[in-house]
Amino acid sequence: MSTIEVTHLFTYFIKGLTPHAGDRVSLQAGHGIPGDRGFALMYADAASMESEAEVPWMRKNNFAMQADWPGLASLTCEYDPVTSQLMVKQQGVELLAEATNTPKGRDRIGAFFTGYLAALQPTATARHPEKTPLRLVGDGNSTRYPDRDPVHISLINQASLEDLGQKLGHAVDPRRFRPNVMLTGIPAWEELSWVGKTFQLGTAQVAIAAPINRCVNVDVNPDTGMQDCSIFAALQPTLGHRQTGVLATVLQSGTVTIGDRLIEVTSS
Repeated sequence: MSTIEVTHLFTYFIKGLTPHAGDRVSLQAGHGIPGDRGFALMYADAASMESEAEVPWMRKNNFAMQADWPGLASLTCEYDPVTSQLMVKQQGVELLAEATNTPKGRDRIGAFFTGYLAALQPTATARHPEKTPLRLVGDGNSTRYPDRDPVHISLINQASLEDLGQKLGHAVDPRRFRPNVMLTGIPAWEELSWVGKTFQLGTAQVAIAAPINRCVNVDVNPDTGMQDCSIFAALQPTLGHRQTGVLATVLQSGTVTIGDRLIEVTSS
């Protein structure tokens, strides 16, 4: 196997909002990346909870996401895990700056996004097209709200996206696929054959669990919030499947930095 290296690392502190690009992330066994999708914007009609910070993982139709509300992508959302502050901007203009760790701040964040979605139109395939109040849920650390399972991380092969772009006739922005880890040094689509294998990733160890089946979120421009292409509809006829990237579970805790290698662990 050729040398496989980490080129980009992303954490999504609030599900459905702006990714944070970093040089280093921690991986926690049985959990994933602490803080990744640690908050979410839950529809008020999804569940009744005494503590918004302790809402358990639920399926993605309970939360506001770009696949249903593409306009969320036009917001630049910056979260500081040290101060617990969330800042929201649009075209450089600050719209919101609130604490995620106080009842008042959480209420204001929920109210802001409730109002913002009220001015948007959902996609035709939206799982929850109704405009209902939103609540900020999660504590940003112990909670996680990824799409499929609360313990997975996602890995994507740069060569696969380049191959897809060549077939479609235009470059494909990796941010449309919202990965945690971007990899280089692998032939296109080879990662889909990794399911069931174990790898050393930085100082951590991960097991590849499944390929990632895509949805219309890949059609959303991560800067403008517009559905400006039809990547999703093209996947099946172009590739014969709708899978890009793989999900992995963390077996052994550790850290990953840009430039680290992914090395298959073979049994002796």
